[in-house]
This record gives sequence, C-alpha cells and structure tokens, in this order.
Amino acid sequence: MKGTIRTLAACGAVLSSVAVADAQGIDWGKIDGILGRTGAVGGAVHRYGFPRSDLQVTLDGVTIRPTLALGGWVAFQPMGNLAMVMGDLVLLQTEVNPVMAKLIEGGVDVTAVHNHLLRAEPLTFYMHVGGHGDPVKMAQTIHDALAVSKTPLMAAPAGQPPAIDLDTAQIDQILGAKGANNGGVYAVNIPRRDPITEQGMAVGAPIMGGATGINFQPTGGGKAAITGDFALIGSEVPDVVRALRSNGIEVTAIHSHMLTEEPRIIFLHFWANDDAVKLARGLRAALDKTASARS
Repeated sequence: MKGTIRTLAACGAVLSSVAVADAQGIDWGKIDGILGRTGAVGGAVHRYGFPRSDLQVTLDGVTIRPTLALGGWVAFQPMGNLAMVMGDLVLLQTEVNPVMAKLIEGGVDVTAVHNHLLRAEPLTFYMHVGGHGDPVKMAQTIHDALAVSKTPLMAAPAGQPPAIDLDTAQIDQILGAKGANNGGVYAVNIPRRDPITEQGMAVGAPIMGGATGINFQPTGGGKAAITGDFALIGSEVPDVVRALRSNGIEVTAIHSHMLTEEPRIIFLHFWANDDAVKLARGLRAALDKTASARS
C-alpha cells in the first residue's frame, strides 16, 4: 500500500486543518482493529484496502493482480466525532446479496452494484457503499458484511512489490502525472480540476475514489494490461468513449458510483492489453477531452 499512499499524497489528497482536528476525536486504533489492518492516511481520511487476494481472476489470458482490478476499499472522512464513509467492495456474484443484507441491517447504504470488466473469469461485481454516522459502528457493519464473503479479513504482511518492467518515465510524461508501484501494478491517479463534493464534503481526491485512476500491469515485452476508471461529467462521456475506442481501448462500463455528489460524476471503465506507451498515448487523448488536472 505504500506506493498507493505516495500517489495519493502527490495528487493533493489534503484536507483542511479543521478536518485534521476532527480526526483526532475518532479512535482510529479501534477501527483498525475491527477492520484487521491499518488505514492509509491522506490528510484526515483513513482508507482501508480489501484486495481479493483469494481469487485468481483471468481476462483474455491475463491473470489479474489484486491491485489492477480487484482492490476493494473503504475510506472514512471525519465529521467531528462522526464520519462519512465511502467504498467499493469486490464480490463474486454469489456474495452480492448476503453482503448487501448485512450492510442494510447495519445502516450502511449501497449506492451502486455493477461490473467493471468484461469476460473476466470468475466474473466479479463491485458494490459501492456510503454512509454517515458513528465510524466504529460503520466499521463493524462493513466487517460483518465482508465476513459473509470470502474477502480476506486479515491484511497480508507487506512485502517488496514486483518491479514494473515498463517505461514508467515515459508513461508519466504522456499522462502528465506521476505514478507509483502498487503491488506490481503501475498506478496513476489524476484528479479533476473542479472540486467534487458529497453532502458538502470534498470527495474529489484519489483517496476518496473521486479521481481518474489508471493502472498498468506489465504483461511482457513492454506490453501492459490496463484498466481503471475515468471520472467524468456527463458531457465528457461521448468524446472520451470515441477517443478510447479510436485508440484500441475497450470501454467496459459506464455508470455512477455515488448518489448526491456535485457535479454529477459518471465513471467510465476500460480495458486493453498492448504496448504500454501506445496505450498511454490513447489514454492521454481521452484525458484531453476532460477537465483533468495536469502536474
């Protein structure tokens, strides 16, 4: 997770000093204990990863690393002694209804359920969650919900990530953002220039899932499998679809993740396996159709 933390910080996942002060009123150690791992911290936000390391998912002959497309997570943003929670749980289709029942029982909202990929075996679904309230109670609800799936509930020991066998400097230059090695996957996060809020709270930073995320998994010979999601306003969607398709990048899903955010954000997921630099140029062509930040 260390590479992810660096990427989030580089992309400006910084909250106000008031929010940081609010975070001091929350017993984060208790939440860490309930969720079985220490959260990655960006400003006052604590984010907990739940990678589906128990699954072996393949797509077009590529064995997907958990950090490419199987990285479930939840993030808590303080509101005094309370918190806002947002997240994305990775589930098998047989796990969707049991997990949803536990979330509803505990008062955590389900804000979306959908695919991110096509042709993956086994097929995975993505359940987006949200809520406001007692962070300890919400953490317990999320734990209890994940417990009825096969999601690993204890974090694996941190290890040295595999090297990224790609020209990452050129990828950074093309995309206009600095990526990081996240478990053998080169992860690049690109926020929007305009702020995104949910019920008055900022959610546009990568740590809260409100930025464009692009992941490259090396597949040999300078090639990479890419996936992720563009964070778009509605008017940008058609041009981004055309830009990706014209550059050999498949559009695999277009949908919402949140319910009451402003402006309304549409998330567009994609997939390809080809020369990494070529794909980076195609992604840049799509980014040029958006109001994305550029470092």
